[in-house]
Amino acid sequence: MAFFRATAALTLALATLSGCDSTAGGGESRNQVRAVGSSTVYPFATAIAEQFVNANPKFKSPIIESTGTGAGFKLFCAGVGAAFPDISDASRRLKKSEYETCAAKGVTKIVEIQIGLDGIAFAQSNKGLKIPLTTADLYKALAATPFGKPQTAKTWKDVNPALPDEAIKVYGPPSTSGTRDALAELILAKGCDSDPAMMALKKSNEAEHKKICTTIREDGAFVDAGENDNLIVQKIEADTKALGIFGYSFAEENKDKLIANTLNGISPTYATISDFSYPGARPLFIYVKAAHLNVIPGLKEFVGEFVKAWGPDGLLVKKGMVISSDAVRAEAAATARDFKLLDPAGLK
Repeated sequence: MAFFRATAALTLALATLSGCDSTAGGGESRNQVRAVGSSTVYPFATAIAEQFVNANPKFKSPIIESTGTGAGFKLFCAGVGAAFPDISDASRRLKKSEYETCAAKGVTKIVEIQIGLDGIAFAQSNKGLKIPLTTADLYKALAATPFGKPQTAKTWKDVNPALPDEAIKVYGPPSTSGTRDALAELILAKGCDSDPAMMALKKSNEAEHKKICTTIREDGAFVDAGENDNLIVQKIEADTKALGIFGYSFAEENKDKLIANTLNGISPTYATISDFSYPGARPLFIYVKAAHLNVIPGLKEFVGEFVKAWGPDGLLVKKGMVISSDAVRAEAAATARDFKLLDPAGLK
C-alpha cells in the first residue's frame, strides 16, 4: 500500500509528461491519476488502483493519498491543473461551503459519484467492556458542553448509571476527517436532539444548536488519533478499556481482535448498513474534476474501474465495502459513464 501513498511534492516531481494543455496546470504536466481524501475510502481506492494497473498496463499507477475528507476537498478545490488532484475520495458529501471554495478557484465542473456505503463503527478490544451505546449516551460522553452545560462526566457511569464505572477514553478521527463530520451529524446531533430544548434551539438558533450539539470535548477523554484508522485499531487493541471510532470495514477486517458495539441496540453489519437501520450508516463518494478528464491519461478508465468493482460480486465487496442499492448503483453508473456534472443546488 505504501507504493500508492505519495505526497504532493512527489506528485510534482513526477510531473514530466507531455500531453497536458494550458488548462491543466500552467505549463506543468502529469501522466498519472492523483486522488486524495478519505482514510475510509483509501483502502478501496488503492484496491481499485491495483485493479486499474492490471487491466490497463499502458497507464502509470495512480497516486492515492490518505489526507482525510476535509483536507482532501481543500487540495481538490485549490485549482484546475496538473498541480492539483483529479479526484477527491470522501466519506461524506461535499458541503455547499466547500463547493463555493472550489468555484472561487475555478473548479466548477465536478462529477459526484456514490461508490458504496459504510458505517461509523464504535469498537473495543474483544477483551474489553462491551458497552451498549446509544446516540444520547455518546453525545453526553463526548460533547464539550452537553445540552449547553459544562462537561463533568469522567466515567461512563457518570453518563448513564447503567454503564460501567470506567473512565471515558475514545480514540477518534481528527477535524479534517469525513468520519468526524459524520460522527457529528449522524450521532452527536441526534443524541443532542433527544432533549426537546435542543430541538427548539435548532429552530430558533441553528448556529448555536450546531455548536452545542457537535463540538467535541478537548479535555483528554476524546483523543484525536489522526487519519490512520489502523493506528486506532492498534490503540484500542492494546487499551482494552478504550473505545475507537472508524469505518465499518476496519472493524470487520479486525473482528478477530475487536468487537463492534451496538448503537441504539443495533449492531453494525452488512445488512443494517445496507438498509440504513444502523444509525451510523453513510454513503461513500468520489468527486472527479471534469476539466481533467481529457487531459490526465487514464482518468476516465480509472473511474470506470470503480463501476466494474462496486457490484454484488465485485472487488469492493471483497474488500469490505457495503454495496449501494440497485437503483443507486444504476444512477451512479450513468453518472460515471456520461460524467454528469454535480448540481450544487442540492448541497448543504
